[in-house]
This record gives sequence, structure tokens and C-alpha cells, in this order.
Amino acid sequence: MIEFDTYKQRILTLKPSLDGLRLALKLDDATLELQQLDDDSKSDGFWTDLEKSQKFQQRLKQLQSKLNKFSKLSSQYDDLSALCQIAIEENDMTLLPELEHEFDAFNNALETTRLETLLSGEYDGHAAILSFHAGAGGTEAMDWAQMLYRLYTRWAERHDMAYKLLDWLDGEEAGMKSASILIEGDNAYGYLKSEGGIHRLVRISPFDASGRRHTSFAAVEVTPLIPDETTVEIKPEDLKVDTYRSSGAGGQHVNKTESAIRITHLPTGIIVSCQIERSQHQNREVAMRMLRSKLVEIKEREHLEKISDIKGEQMKIEWGSQIRSYIFMPYTLVKDHRTGVEIGNINAVMDGDIDSFIEAYLSMKAEA
Repeated sequence: MIEFDTYKQRILTLKPSLDGLRLALKLDDATLELQQLDDDSKSDGFWTDLEKSQKFQQRLKQLQSKLNKFSKLSSQYDDLSALCQIAIEENDMTLLPELEHEFDAFNNALETTRLETLLSGEYDGHAAILSFHAGAGGTEAMDWAQMLYRLYTRWAERHDMAYKLLDWLDGEEAGMKSASILIEGDNAYGYLKSEGGIHRLVRISPFDASGRRHTSFAAVEVTPLIPDETTVEIKPEDLKVDTYRSSGAGGQHVNKTESAIRITHLPTGIIVSCQIERSQHQNREVAMRMLRSKLVEIKEREHLEKISDIKGEQMKIEWGSQIRSYIFMPYTLVKDHRTGVEIGNINAVMDGDIDSFIEAYLSMKAEA
């Protein structure tokens, strides 16, 4: 009986968080906007404007999803409260395991939805393109870049997100020089945008016969995948297109012919590559979409009026300005230098358990 009373109090303490979430989601405004969209869609000629109707459908889906998620969460809370009340009235200890499970499930769902309220950026709901680049440190840095690649693919798997290899350039002895992947799932870019920057590794290098400690760096770039209908002016004369033979970790999924594409945007120095598709034409299409996404994201981030305002020097990577350090020796610690969050279980982090870092970053940005 004491256990049930304890759970009753814990459930009651979650009610203010649920009410606060309703305000944070601005559900009343969402309901009004949904009604306005419905009225607009009934106007003459509305569906003949393709661009307007596409934006309408996208916004309609976002609002309906927001309302449905909160409605489901509210029902989950009501069911949890009812279950607890039945357990108290009947003093049925066999209901305790179910109550514990339902409480944890609701608490997790509440936290997940709370985090989603922090994702208010225009592209937060989009897929994410992650690019990895080995920095200073030779073979050790190339191995580190591949370790980061593994970390983020494990993160995607933990969250039931799909990922697809787009490009891979092998390291000289081990690891990789660079790679790009596409991660698709709910709010993929919204969560992963916190991961862009320089990542620092400190460990005893397995490639050093003397067993000395090494410090290496690798860069992670995170870009939202911009919809095809987004208009971006890219002049053909501003592009340098190279073809090369695919190679690397794609295995049977990489076509070993002269089909890989590398595109350099000359005004900015941005380079994108794709080798995973079967034909040169397909690889070019994917590479152009990657380039368009990077240009739009930089334009929005820098508050620029035109794509042409992007300067090449803005694309340089400055090693040493790390966002996070991963220390394997003389102790184990992963520390985020922006939020101060520290985790001692480095193996869990390398297996994709980075949600604490992501949540702290989103919360910090929301409070700024």
C-alpha cells in the first residue's frame, strides 16, 4: 500500500510538467492556425498553386502531429492515474509491476516531448547530413574520424533512424580521411545540429610502438537536408565537377567504376562528394542536393541575404576549438566544453549514448 501511495504522489508531481508542456507547445495557437489553414484550403484556386499547396500540406502535418502527440500524452497520464487509483482501492500488489512500467513509459514520453519543444528551427524536422573529416594527427586522426562515424551510426540505430553512406575516403593506413552519411528520422537535424564542430581525442595510440599518449582532432559537419523545391541559385560556372573511381567502405554497395562525383563550389570552397549510387548521374544529383543544403544552411545561419554573400574563409576548420573532449588516458571522461556536461562511461558514449550532451545543448540554447 505504501508503494502505491508513493506512486500516487510521484504521478501528481508530473501534472505541472504536463500542463507546462501544453503552454510551451502553444496548442491553443496551433488549433487556431489549423482552423485558418482549413479555411484557406477551401478558397478558389488554392490547390492550383503547387508551391503554396506543398507548404500547406507540410504545415498541416506539423500541426496535426503536435496536437496528436499531446493528446496521446494526456490520455497516457489519465490511464496512469486511473491504474494507480485502482491499485490503491483494491490493494492489489500484482498491479505494482504494471504501474512501475507505465510510470516509466509516461515519464520518458513526457521528457521526449519536452525536448521536441526546443526544436523550433526551420529545418529541425529534416534529415541530417553528417560529414566527418580527419584533422591533424596522421593515422591516429583518421582512426578517430572512423570512431566518430561509428558513434553516430550507433546513435541513429538507438533512435530507430535510418542512415545511408554517401561518400567515403579511406585513410592511408587505417580509418578514413573523410566520409558523409545521411541520417533520416524524426527531428534528425534538430537533435544532431548540436554535434557540429571539432571533437578531440586523448588516448594511448595503438599506432605508436612506444605507447605514447596522443591528442587527435576530427571535425563533424552537420547540415539539414533541404527539400528539392527550395530555390537556390547556383551558377554552372561556379562549379568544378570531378569524376573518380569509387572506393572504400561501401563494399558491394559502391560501384567500382568512374562514377563517383566531387563538386567544388568555387566562390565558397565548399566540396561535396557522392559515390554510393550506381550511376554518375545519380551521384551528381545527390552531390548537388548536398551542396544546395550546405549553402542554404550557411546562408540562414549567417543571416545573409544571398547565397553569393557566403565567403570562402567562413568554411575553414580551426583545429583546437573543440566542442568536446574524449579522454581514454590517464582516466576516462567525455566532457562537453559548451555545456560542462561530463560522462565517465566513455564506452557507452562511443556506442552512441550521447543524449545527455544533446539535451543539455538544446536546453542551453533555449535559455539563451
